[in-house]
Amino acid sequence: MAIAFTFPGQGSQSVGMGRDLAEAFPEARAVFDEVDAALGEKLSAVMWEGPEETLTLTANAQPALMAVSMAAIRVLQARGLVLQDKVAYVAGHSLGEYSALCAAGVFSLADTARLLRIRGNAMQAAVPAGEGAMAAILGLDQDKVEQACAGAEGGVCQIANDNGGGQLVISGSKAAVDHAARLCTEMGAKRALMLSVSAPFHSALMAPAAEAMREALAAVEMNPPVVPVVANVTVSPLSDPDEIRRRLVEQVTGRVRWRETVEWFAANGVGTLYEIGAGKVLCGLARRISRDTATAAVNTPADIDAALAALA
Repeated sequence: MAIAFTFPGQGSQSVGMGRDLAEAFPEARAVFDEVDAALGEKLSAVMWEGPEETLTLTANAQPALMAVSMAAIRVLQARGLVLQDKVAYVAGHSLGEYSALCAAGVFSLADTARLLRIRGNAMQAAVPAGEGAMAAILGLDQDKVEQACAGAEGGVCQIANDNGGGQLVISGSKAAVDHAARLCTEMGAKRALMLSVSAPFHSALMAPAAEAMREALAAVEMNPPVVPVVANVTVSPLSDPDEIRRRLVEQVTGRVRWRETVEWFAANGVGTLYEIGAGKVLCGLARRISRDTATAAVNTPADIDAALAALA
């Protein structure tokens, strides 16, 4: 059975993440130093010392999570891992797609950090504070959630994330998301939970951010990936840099189809998913989506040793 590497998205950040890797491995420390230099500030200090509210800012959380993922990748590579020899595919959840692309050699580390800073700032600026919202809908099938979004009054409302395990996230104008959440509850959702987020990510309201990313991506050098990247918006493996660029622009306003991604892996011979970077969110989602898929998180020195032993 094949192996895929997956990379976490926003929400997996926590103060202290990556510090043990930096203390244990010079290759990891070099990643954090390079990201700091690319951004012209000590993001690593925010990652390791906080405060949490500063780390959680979209413009910080996105490059910070990528840095932890790439620190783990660089340590694995320094100890003999050749990605294309052991890994069939890579994929990432939302911003994690940039981590996957960096791991696969499409972007340089410095360019990835700068792109994610632009992405985070653009997403934050796209909608005035308080005008957008997101909600997690638990225990209601996709058709009914889409029906609720279509029937919601007060502006834009759409499915932003299909995370699997009966969890869908809707996003858009605050009034419309509030209305859709009530409709979902009336239709039988187990729960409709408003999320504490700073913007309505992965909705049509993010169109200004998509244009900002179109400009930023056009100016960055891109290489073909050493392993195919399964894109969020297409759930298909991509290798052409021009198509990858287009799909990254679409991803800003499009749905993160994570349930379908895990199902695609299972249907295409992937037996083990490694989550490379902070937290274990994707491992938990994968277990709910595909019970036959093995998972392993790689974000500590002990995890590095275990992964190297398993991949040898």
